[in-house]
Amino acid sequence: MAAMRKRSSVCSSSSAEEDSANFYDNVLTSATDLPSEQEHPCAALLCCHRVQDSLLSSNSSFTGYRGVLNWIIILLVLTHAHLFLENFIQHGFLIDVKKVLEHLIEDNCNWPSVNLILAANAFAITALLLERFQEKGMLSPTNAHRLHLINLSLLLLFPAAVIVCEHTITTGGAFFSLWFYTALGMKLYSYQETNRWYRQSHLIDGERDKNVSVVLKAHHEQLTFRDLYYFLFAPTLCYQRDFPSTPKVRINVLLHRLLEMVIVIQIMVGIVQQWIEPIFQRSENSFSSMDITMRVEHLVGLVAPTHFLWLLFFFLCHSYLNFCAELLRFGDRLFYGDWWNAITLIMFWKNWNIPFQKWCHRHVYTRLVEKNVPPSRAELLVFLMSAALFEYMIALPLHSCRLWIFLTMLAELLVAVFLAKYFHGNYGNGLVWLCLLLGPLLAVITYFHDHYISLNHRQSLSSPLTSDHSLPSADFLQRR
Repeated sequence: MAAMRKRSSVCSSSSAEEDSANFYDNVLTSATDLPSEQEHPCAALLCCHRVQDSLLSSNSSFTGYRGVLNWIIILLVLTHAHLFLENFIQHGFLIDVKKVLEHLIEDNCNWPSVNLILAANAFAITALLLERFQEKGMLSPTNAHRLHLINLSLLLLFPAAVIVCEHTITTGGAFFSLWFYTALGMKLYSYQETNRWYRQSHLIDGERDKNVSVVLKAHHEQLTFRDLYYFLFAPTLCYQRDFPSTPKVRINVLLHRLLEMVIVIQIMVGIVQQWIEPIFQRSENSFSSMDITMRVEHLVGLVAPTHFLWLLFFFLCHSYLNFCAELLRFGDRLFYGDWWNAITLIMFWKNWNIPFQKWCHRHVYTRLVEKNVPPSRAELLVFLMSAALFEYMIALPLHSCRLWIFLTMLAELLVAVFLAKYFHGNYGNGLVWLCLLLGPLLAVITYFHDHYISLNHRQSLSSPLTSDHSLPSADFLQRR
């Protein structure tokens, strides 16, 4: 019994120390802590248990899931390789670059999208001239601000009117033009707003130093075409006077990014033509006219290719933004955070597009809070603005506005508000990925599905009508 008590004391003392040190080291330490008792010769073998959680339990702090990640990657590759092989056996090789060019090259050499982008220089130059006039005292701050708002309003309305009224513009040209004008509008708003802040701060400093003319001259030297167009081409939406820069342009990095963009675009074209388009072809009706069973079946089939396409688009943006930054020696290249580790949707929204989030926080959220809008309501307004902007940029080029993207983003907001408190850690990250798979991405692809169906329907109606009209006229002439 004494021996049992001795072994029990050894084990109990060791278990108290094992939470912060190694198992065998703690056994030896616990044995040496008992000077009145002789160390048991099998102490290291007697104590083989301690209080600890299973590795896969939620209370465990274990994070070494690299092997599981490798297994998932291999399983995904094998699974989708089977899908690609089945698709190739059923449909053959469908990738055709000419079909892509048809959506980009416009007829009759009119190039409305190119002309639309070139016309954007007028809005940028107008913004620069307004700043110069205001600097010279030819315009009051109030009138200059009103003219800036008119210029920005025309900038947003002009491409929308051209896309709606000009029928020769292609879908790809409409998308590129609208996205270009949207980014330009955000840049020019930041340009005039930031210059106003600079002007106010410089006037305060000038009054303090009694040297207003020198301060205004230093500010006027920044209002140049070179400064404006550097900002317009830089991979950022927020203007500032002196951007951080790198020492030199690395040619090897430029070529690497360019090669990445070429390869990723080819893979994206392959996924669209080889995987997504056959699913579209199996449907003859739009999503709004399908029954619920057929709608769910199509959406489930589109989940994987749509998600892969979005991931490739994210990597394409990564390569393009870094290419522009390297070409312009732009130093701030934090274009995204670790959104893949986000445990809430709010964390994902703040990390997946940092330039846009900076612009929203700087020019929308902060301004709303300054006007005594509660922070929570200001965040809600910023989210609704971004959802409406996303809907506008997708729906307008496709000439179809059904609010699917806006409603799915609102649904994600409800999930973030009411379910985030029940999902933490890995479960929260799983909820984020589930929302990415079943959220706005599928809403976007439904727009393209209905656009594809309507386009093929118009083409099928135009060709049979001409043949049907020609045949009766020939028979009529023969009977005559």
